[in-house]
Amino acid sequence: MADEQQFIEDGLQRTQIDEFFADELGRAGYGGMDVAKTPMGTQIVLKAEKPGMVIGKGGKNIRKLTTTLEERFDLDDPQVDVQEVEEPDLNAQIVADRLANALERGWYFRKAGHTTIDRIMEAGAKGAEIVLSGKVTGARSRVEKFNRGYIKHNGEPAEDIVDHGQGVAVMKLGTIGVNVKIIPPDAVLPDDFEIYDDVDVSDYVVESDGESVEELLEGEPEGEETTEVTESEAAEEAPDIEEEVVEEAAEEFDEVDVPDDDGVEDELEELDEAVDEELDEETEAEAEELLDEMDDEADASEDTNDEAADEEGDDE
Repeated sequence: MADEQQFIEDGLQRTQIDEFFADELGRAGYGGMDVAKTPMGTQIVLKAEKPGMVIGKGGKNIRKLTTTLEERFDLDDPQVDVQEVEEPDLNAQIVADRLANALERGWYFRKAGHTTIDRIMEAGAKGAEIVLSGKVTGARSRVEKFNRGYIKHNGEPAEDIVDHGQGVAVMKLGTIGVNVKIIPPDAVLPDDFEIYDDVDVSDYVVESDGESVEELLEGEPEGEETTEVTESEAAEEAPDIEEEVVEEAAEEFDEVDVPDDDGVEDELEELDEAVDEELDEETEAEAEELLDEMDDEADASEDTNDEAADEEGDDE
């Protein structure tokens, strides 16, 4: 199997295992998992708000989960370890499940959102964001956001530092998606900085072994000499142009015939006269044709009038 296909298979298997734990351990406050494959088998670390419910009486539930992982997901010798979540309000998955349950119990979405995000910030988070998407009220779906503090949305910090959690609230009108993002209080962001008071700056200045800026500005740097080129040297360096080539080029330009102004004016006058004659002949021919047509029309009209008069006389 190619490496790319193997990455896809591992990601799909991880997602399916996460969904399985979320369904089985919802009442125990499931807060996520970490999967690591070792030479001895597959190491799975579960985070839960109530680890006693995950383990069960005499380890009954943990053995059941291990058997299901071997049969359903074909894992080699899975070893499940359970860790208790110290601060549930700083775990995004636990917060998302709590908020989804509150919405299913009938809490108004705005009250539930503000109450939840206030509890996150009171727990010491640097920033948090809650997004509710779906038919929160009415028949039309929309998106409602609740923000507090500082949150990262893209880049490597958004993937590594920000804790993500998703939940689903099943309502009468439809499902509501719950997305929670939390930046924990101990997160180190790349744009963080500290300001120290009463600190001597000279202790942090590194002295260079070279010359100071003032010394460099006083004179030109050593090792570079400026050279001046005189007119005589420039003339010597310039390429020699043969005089014969220049004379031949001048003679070629002298032999070109340039027409006189009088000859040009005579040619223009002859052209004008020829154009005028052609125009006069064309206009005369057109005028004669028009006159002939008018005469023919007049004769035709007289003939029709005579015929009409003869017919009226016969009728009388």
